[in-house]
Parts: sequence; structure tokens; C-alpha cells
Amino acid sequence: MNRYPVWKYAVIVIALLIAALYTLPNFFGEAPAVQVSSLKTAVKLDTATVSRVEQVLKDAGLVATQVSLDGTSVRARFDATDSQLKAKDAIEKVLIPDATDPTYVVALNLLSRSPAWLTAISARPMYLGLDLRGGVHFMLQVDMQAALTKKAESFAGDLRLTMREKNIRHGGISRNGQSIDIRVRDQATLDAASGLIQDQFADLQTSTVPEGGEFKLIASIRPEAARRVQEQALKQNIVTLHNRINELGVAEPVIQQQGLDRIVVQLPGVQDTAKAKDILGRTATLEMRLVDESAEGRAAESGSGVVPFGSERFAGRDGRAVIVKKQVILTGESLTDAQPGFESQSQQPKVDLTVDAKGGRIMRDTSRENVKKRMAIVLFEKGRGEVLTAPVIQSELGNRFQISGSMTVTEANDLALLLRAGSLAAPMDIIEERTIGPSLGAENISKGFSSVIWGFLVIVAFMGAYYMLFGLFSGLALAVNLLLLIAVLSMLQATLTLPGMAAMALALGMAIDSNVLINERVREELRNGASPQAAIQVGYDRAWATIFDSNITTLIAGLALLAFGSGPVRGFAVVHCIGILTSMFSAVFFSRGLVNLWYGRQKKLKTVSIGTIWRQAPDAAAGDKPARKSLPSAH
Repeated sequence: MNRYPVWKYAVIVIALLIAALYTLPNFFGEAPAVQVSSLKTAVKLDTATVSRVEQVLKDAGLVATQVSLDGTSVRARFDATDSQLKAKDAIEKVLIPDATDPTYVVALNLLSRSPAWLTAISARPMYLGLDLRGGVHFMLQVDMQAALTKKAESFAGDLRLTMREKNIRHGGISRNGQSIDIRVRDQATLDAASGLIQDQFADLQTSTVPEGGEFKLIASIRPEAARRVQEQALKQNIVTLHNRINELGVAEPVIQQQGLDRIVVQLPGVQDTAKAKDILGRTATLEMRLVDESAEGRAAESGSGVVPFGSERFAGRDGRAVIVKKQVILTGESLTDAQPGFESQSQQPKVDLTVDAKGGRIMRDTSRENVKKRMAIVLFEKGRGEVLTAPVIQSELGNRFQISGSMTVTEANDLALLLRAGSLAAPMDIIEERTIGPSLGAENISKGFSSVIWGFLVIVAFMGAYYMLFGLFSGLALAVNLLLLIAVLSMLQATLTLPGMAAMALALGMAIDSNVLINERVREELRNGASPQAAIQVGYDRAWATIFDSNITTLIAGLALLAFGSGPVRGFAVVHCIGILTSMFSAVFFSRGLVNLWYGRQKKLKTVSIGTIWRQAPDAAAGDKPARKSLPSAH
């Protein structure tokens, strides 16, 4: 009657093994480490950088437990914090000889001590949030008015070019704040200009103001278009911040929108506020210029001559010099998209570029006059320029064109990322800054885990005292629930915060509630005279519907918090929702498996250990009211 088939026990065993494996990395702790990242986008880290770092540590008499190339950074792990600090100073001294022009970011970090075999199966510990690990918190205010002004300036330039192409004469086009003033002399020109804006500039709305014998056409950005510009500026700033923060080596940065014009940036583990500010506020701009193809330019490029007047020397990504003319053809502001791809015929990697209307006209005119000449794309960071690529112009270009040549797939992806990232869409100001020390984070971890452990122990003690052996089964199911919860959070690489730990403690209380329902159902069947085996079966079956309903309603509330909440509320909701799902598995499926394993094979089961069962029994001889009769549940 109460027996599980073999496949159900196999599911339980496999789930426990997987949960144990993915929970294990959380118990190894973290090792102090020094992380070296590239500060200049043209500088790539490779095995040669690893060898260089190892040599620096050897010369300084420092022993690292491991030096490896992980992704886009070199990481050196140490046993003690003192060695970590000394290593940082030694590496900075060698890799950054000129502090005014740093090539690398050398940052302190904490890395998991998990064995390599666990890392090989992607078993990694949960990330710790700012309140548990310490770090810096910034609140950034995006200047939306500047974004709208920048968009109006772009519209003004497009209007000048379009009206010139359509041969519509005007008395001047100027930007006035976030609107554009167009002066015309007669009604016919006014109608032509209004029609042009209506047909080709759907994001603009117009109004007319008489000025003496002339007219002034005022074009302003529509409210819905303004909202779109602001949303795009915010999203682009968030993407750019993500690209910049990757250089700091933060394991799990939090970068999210708050309100209509604010961005919250949390960097767990970062204690150097000045360096974080420097990275966040860095400006990066793109410029497209023609390469100096003159004899003097070629001589200067080979190193045998001086740079001609009107040109500049920049280093390429391969380290070789490129002589570029000072005249800027196009800036990154005109670039709207850059995506990697493959050529249809040769299947060679390429990067597809898209520019706005103004940029398309400029590229068409420039490329027509400079076919078979090179055009350099220069990235400027901190006032210093580097040539990302200098392809040859093969034909007349327009709004869409491509860069191809001797590129690998990785190089095409990197180039597209660099071109897309560019500079911030709108300026930002830091309006709030907060630093949380690592000691406070360690105290929060200690208190948080203590609350979860003590809550677990008290619940198990109570269940064991009140429900006897069934209470111990419930305690084991609760332990499995905690194991599954931590494993799932580790698999998802979720960030654990104090609200998340509160949700974990709450999940324990809610999970044991399901076992209480089951145990009381079994007791009720025993009070009604059912046999122990029948009471177990009916108790679990009838309790399941109640457990399912209560958990679904609670899950709906958790999903609402996840959908509409932000920051700590979302962290609480994630753990809360996962805890509900794991509790339904452990409280019903796993606990019944234990009960079936213990009692299911006993054919003549007379009693079960589920605590004292109180039954109302009338005293017929005395004729009194019914008296409570205690029936022991186990012998």
C-alpha cells in the first residue's frame, strides 16, 4: 500500500547527489586574490601576461597558490591577506610604470577556494551582495535634459541636409533649447518645410509664429518621442556602465534602473572608491578619420620620417603606428549599431555598422572621393587615442556598411562591442555614495546564518518532541529543503543578500507547515479508527490538495514581488519563490519516501510513532460528558 517504486527512490537519490555537489562550493570559503584587467580596450591579456605576473611574484619573493587566466583577467590567489597586499604593490610597480597612463587595473578581490573538479562541472558558490560582502554603492542621476538637447541638435543637422537636398530655401536653422527654429520668407516655403518635417521626421511636431513679414517654424520633439529618447539614453548608459565595471573584476555587480532617471550601481568586494569613481566617470569616444596615404605619412608610419603637418600618430591594436589625418569625418554619436556577422560568400567574420542619416550622407560623400584608401576608427579614452581598425574603402558607402578582412570571430565580436559601447548617451552625476566595510559584511553573514541555523534547530527539536519519529522525518525533509534551496541558488549564480537570508529563514517556517498538515491528517485518520497503513496513505493524499493550494497562493504573491519589486525586494522574492518550489518536493515527495521506506514493508503494522493521539471517548457508565482518552501511538 505504502511503497514507492524504485524509480522514485532513484529520483530522490539523484536529486540529493546533485544538490550536495552544487551546495559544496559554498563551504570552501574565499581566498584573497589580486586581479589584473586591461584598462585599455586595445590591450588583451594572454598567457604572456600570466608569465609576466608569475615572474613579478617570484622576484618579490611571494608565493601564489595559483595564477591563471580567467576570462579577460589574470588572477593570482594567496593564502593570506598580507601576501595579497604586497603582491598588489609589486604588480602595480612593474605593470604600471607610468601612473598617469595606466595600461592595467590591478585590483584586490576574493575568489572561491572550490577545487578544480567542482569548477569543471560549473559548481560555484552563490555570490554575496553588498550588505554581506562589503563594497561601494553609488546612486547616479542621468541628465535627461542633456539627452534631449543632444537629440534636438542631431535633428537640426539632419534638417539642414534634408532641406538642402530638397532645395527648400530658408533663412537659417538654429537650435533653441530643445526645439529647432526654422526661418522662412513666404507661405509656400513654410508649407514645403512643414510637409517635409511631417513626412520624414515623425518624431517632430511643428508650430508657426509670424515674424514681421516672414515666418518662424518651430519644430519640437513629440512627448512620446522624448520619452523614447530618455529610455534609450538610460539603457545605453546602463550597458556602458556594465562594460566599464567589468574592468574592476567585480564578481556580481548590481546595475539597475531606479525611477525614471536614476541608476543604482553596487560593487560588492570593491573598497577603493576613488578607482570605482574613475572607471564609472570615464569618457570614451569614437572618431573616424582618413589615414594619411602620402609619401611622408607612409615614411612616418614605418618610423623613418616625421609626422606630416595636419596628421597624428596613433598606435594600432597590433602595436604598429598608424598616421591619421586630424580632420574628423564622423564621430561615435552618429553610430547607431554595430553587429558581428559573416560574409555571405567567403564566410569570413565581419562587423556591420549602421549610422544615422547625417552620418550616412557624410560617409557617402567621403567614401566616393577616397575609394581604395584607408579609413581609421580611433577610440579615445582619457584623452589618448588608439586605432581599433583601419580598413580599406572598397566602394561608395551609405548608412550601412561593413568592416571585414583578416579578423577572427573573437576579434569581430570584440570590435562590435567596442563600437557599440562608446561613450555615455547622457552625462551622469553621483548624488549618493556609500561604502560598506568588509567587517560589517562578515558580521551580517554571521548573524544571518545564525538566524537560519537556530531557526532550523528549534523547529527540528519541536517537531521531534511533538510528532516523535514522524517529526524526525519532517526534520530530515526540512534539511533536504535547505540543501535544495542553496543548490538551486548556486546553480543560478544568484546574489545572496540580507533580505535573501530572511526569505531563507521564512522558507523553513513555511516548509515545515506542510509537514504539520500531513502529520495532523495522519493523526486524524488514526483517531477515526483507520489502520496505520491506511492512515498514512489517506493522510498524505488529503493533505496534498491543501498544501498545493496554500503554496500556489503564496507563490503568486512572491511572483508579484518579483515582477514589480526592485533591489532588496527582488532578492527576497527570488529566494522566497525558489523556497516554495523546493519545499513542495521535500515536504511531500521526500518525506513520504522516508515514511514508506520505514513503514511500507511492514504488512502487519499496528502502531506508528507520531506522538500522542487524543480521542474524544464518552464515559457510558457515569453518563457524564465525553472524556479525552489518550492513545499511545507507539509501543
